[in-house]
Amino acid sequence: MRNPHIVLETLSEKSKDSSYKFERLYRNLYNQEFYCLAYLNIHTNDGSMTPGSDNENIDGMNLRRMDNIIASMKDHSYQPKPARRTYITKKNGKQRPLGIPSTDDKLVQEVVRMILESIYEPTFSENSHGFRSEKSCHTALSQIQNTFTGVRWFIEGDIQQCFDSFDHHVLINILRKRIADEYFIALIWKLLKAGYMEQWTYNHTYSGTPQGSGVSPLLANIYLNELDTFIDKYKENFDTGKRAKVNPEYKREYSKLCDIQSKNTQVWNELDKQSKATARKEQQKQQKTVRSLPTLVTNDPHFKRVVYCRYADDFLIGVIGSKQDAEVIKADIGQFLQVELKLTMSDEKTKVTHGKDMAKFLGYDITIRKNVQQKRNKNGKVVRTGSGRIALFVPYEKWRDKLLDYGAMKICKDVNGSEKWKPIHRGFLTNKPDIEIINRFNAEIRGLYNYPRFS
Repeated sequence: MRNPHIVLETLSEKSKDSSYKFERLYRNLYNQEFYCLAYLNIHTNDGSMTPGSDNENIDGMNLRRMDNIIASMKDHSYQPKPARRTYITKKNGKQRPLGIPSTDDKLVQEVVRMILESIYEPTFSENSHGFRSEKSCHTALSQIQNTFTGVRWFIEGDIQQCFDSFDHHVLINILRKRIADEYFIALIWKLLKAGYMEQWTYNHTYSGTPQGSGVSPLLANIYLNELDTFIDKYKENFDTGKRAKVNPEYKREYSKLCDIQSKNTQVWNELDKQSKATARKEQQKQQKTVRSLPTLVTNDPHFKRVVYCRYADDFLIGVIGSKQDAEVIKADIGQFLQVELKLTMSDEKTKVTHGKDMAKFLGYDITIRKNVQQKRNKNGKVVRTGSGRIALFVPYEKWRDKLLDYGAMKICKDVNGSEKWKPIHRGFLTNKPDIEIINRFNAEIRGLYNYPRFS
């Protein structure tokens, strides 16, 4: 039996050739070492001990059960059991369905996930940050900070019921672009069509990737990588010009400032105290005028850019261009999603926002700074280094609601209707040791602090 690590590394190397099609992947499902590696990957995960519809958990896995799975793969009799459906409550009070696969299916899904990840991970876009190793919400936000400088419009993108809406035929056709092994494709079909049990009633799955399954996040990224590729090609056609034109008004006022500075320098030693004060005041007034003006033309039709960042089914697009450009981009993306991927953008959550307003993405409010203060850059030139750069803000509601969830305070209103925050005495901590009380408070503080402090 081949070492699974060597197999996965070989797949990763071959994936870099975009014309290469993978064959004979299914035979890796005959390799017991793959299942042992899969067991090592998942046995410590949260929920690994939660039984599926077969009432068994990962603790009962052994080599004999692995051999039985391999035998069913060889004679193609393997059929995944329907997942046990449960629900988790979201922050908005709605219920999110979660499928819990049987133990054998968890193992098979992990093997399939490792194979697919080796094939597709090296080809994924750098603009994709969800469900990927060494990627996170923080890498997405860092990318926005570094690459969205100067955008004039944001497009806040959200795909309606994304994970439940993936078209199985579209997904299989995407997989067939790189995979030429129909046995392996048939196994993916079985995983997608396994269905779920709810209230002891079997339900078919006609679309979507089941949330809770080990392979679901990766299949979602494979599906939505088509959107990443579409926007990369769209960017090639949309981006125009090397640099925006210098604002004529700024150029004119800056020229006046240079003339004033030159004149003052020439006669400075000859001026009396009163004249120096007048000259200094005139120069400062002109500097203020210059700083109030944008250096470049803010809506230059010959200079346009589009930048993009995606985390799972949420994406943010920055546009250097007109609002009409942003609306057209939004419509074109909606058309692509609907026609090519059979997905629908949420009308309620997908909107065009001006760069100086607040766009919402991954729990942050995102806006463009308008900072006229100047300082010297690394080349010694005096510039407005903060102007046009991205600023991230944690919304007031986020940390307020977190404090309410902790039960650390309550909000009352005075006679004028103004909010008053009052701490809540937590009696259940009264008889706890001091160290336990401190540890609890520190944990709550970390919960408030760690996510926003990504930079």
